[in-house]
Amino acid sequence: MSATRNANGYSVSQGKDGQWWIINYHGEQVAGPLPTKTMAVEVAAVFQDERPAPAAKERESAPARPRRKK
Repeated sequence: MSATRNANGYSVSQGKDGQWWIINYHGEQVAGPLPTKTMAVEVAAVFQDERPAPAAKERESAPARPRRKK
């Protein structure tokens, strides 16, 4: 196993199978497997997670937009 490396706020680490993964700050694998560490670091450098959809509770409590009159 090789040491974990950080890039663009993501961790790049090698799995037991020898493949490389990009891991977010929650510890979730968000991209991979990638064959080389160099490739994983390059991908992590430009990688952006999509913002997750708000939870149902947040959607319900969000203020409604005023309706436009026709």
